[in-house]
Amino acid sequence: MNPKVDFYFDKAKKWQEEVKKLRAIVLACQLNEELKWGVPCYTFQGNNIVLIHTFKDYCALLFFKGVLLNDAEGILIQQTENVQSGRQIRFINFQEIIQLEPILKAYLYEAIEVEKAGLKVEFKKTEEFSIPTEFQNKLDENSALKIAFEALTPGRQRAYKLHFSAPKQSKTREARVEKCTPQILDGKGLND
Repeated sequence: MNPKVDFYFDKAKKWQEEVKKLRAIVLACQLNEELKWGVPCYTFQGNNIVLIHTFKDYCALLFFKGVLLNDAEGILIQQTENVQSGRQIRFINFQEIIQLEPILKAYLYEAIEVEKAGLKVEFKKTEEFSIPTEFQNKLDENSALKIAFEALTPGRQRAYKLHFSAPKQSKTREARVEKCTPQILDGKGLND
């Protein structure tokens, strides 16, 4: 146990019992406990394996390379369609954790083996993410915008593509493109 991480478990109100049990399970698998992104993160030889986090309706274990796990029990969840590597196991009560403890340990040991083997997740390339029609039209009619967008780093391009694609309504996509156009022309990323 890392005393720097204790505050996270002490501050948890709704999920305190659950996250403390998850902590015990993860630590039993000989992982190192660190604090990253304000949450407990567990590593093997300096590489991230899993973290514990809480949400309003559930608490979860997030496996960084969850997509590479076998998932024989079918319990890993992809949080959103754009998450490429990480997978969660979600819990809504303490009893679920107790029942799944042997399976959780098996998943943890498998995640450690994935790391030992040096397996890597094949991420989609930025150009594989589609450009929504509303943004493509704007790029076609504004060459300065097209040049500025193509000059951005692949990560910044990907962030804009995902941001512009997220809304269901065309009107909202158009509004996002309009709002971000000056930022793109200034060579800035979505979160700069």
